[in-house]
Amino acid sequence: MDRRLGFCGNLSTTAMGILPHENIDDALELALSLDIPFWPQLPKLSFSEDMYVQAMEYFPGMVIDEDRQQIYFDTNRFINDIPLYIELEKDPTTFILSERFSHVYQRFLSLELDSFKAIRGQIIGPISLMLKIVDENGKPIAYNDEVRAFAYTIIQKKLNAQYAQLRAKNEKAFVWIDDPGLEFVFNAMCGYDNVKAKEELTVFFDGVEGPRGLHLCGRPDWDFLLSLNIEILSFNAYAFGEIFVTYDRVKDFLGKGNIISWGIVPTYFEEFSKEDSSGLAGRLESMWAVLERKGIDRELIIQNSLLAPATCNLLNADKTTTVEKSFKLLTSVSSHLKEKYL
Repeated sequence: MDRRLGFCGNLSTTAMGILPHENIDDALELALSLDIPFWPQLPKLSFSEDMYVQAMEYFPGMVIDEDRQQIYFDTNRFINDIPLYIELEKDPTTFILSERFSHVYQRFLSLELDSFKAIRGQIIGPISLMLKIVDENGKPIAYNDEVRAFAYTIIQKKLNAQYAQLRAKNEKAFVWIDDPGLEFVFNAMCGYDNVKAKEELTVFFDGVEGPRGLHLCGRPDWDFLLSLNIEILSFNAYAFGEIFVTYDRVKDFLGKGNIISWGIVPTYFEEFSKEDSSGLAGRLESMWAVLERKGIDRELIIQNSLLAPATCNLLNADKTTTVEKSFKLLTSVSSHLKEKYL
């Protein structure tokens, strides 16, 4: 167990931040049904609950157009906003996620959360943010060195502010970055390459005050991710687990006491309708068997494993139904494996 974490995985359940719900109470009830609950991001409830928008508060040069539901970067405004930002930066409360940008987060903080094994928060990763947000010329802000430096700094400060608030509710709290854009830095067409990304992400994580975690649903370079200075890696094991376990760095990652969150339960209706708890548990065990053949003890794998849904999902025709069923199936898979191994 890594000293930064304060807990072992032991097949506990958690999930990514985004839910399709439009009702805060229902979303919180679902999140709190897991061993390690999280505060939900509900972009269907309002534009301000979107994970990209939530990172924009006090970001110099950012324009939030709520009518068009767009965010963009204005270079001239950036220059004009810098003096105000420098003043605001002196006040640590500047980086707290306000109620304007997440009613759900404030509701979560109002709950009694100290009895849970741990609790979790999340924030958009800097790379995803910088590749998605463009300036007035349609150019991603990742290609502007000065703005990119601000993005890393602001996300880091916001993450640390969130961690401090969550840790006050549960001493084993942690916050991970949700960085789906990471898979694009390996594309030859991307002007922000993986070498620079790794260098800047390393500095970023060095400044994270709590356990350092990263989640993504896509398919990046697994060696790249496993070599980062993080303690928790969350990924879509349902889609990529068989590939992931073939990488030798997994052994080193787990051997350091780091945790892997295996996203094993699908949330899309077509995939979900074909699965059951024993089948999904069997899939996981077959992945772990590959790791065992590489010399990783099964007990170590269990100790350092969390279980989660495979992805977030806002697209099902049944809205929240399949997602809610996937959380129940996740609990069933966890119970099945806990009974066998713990």
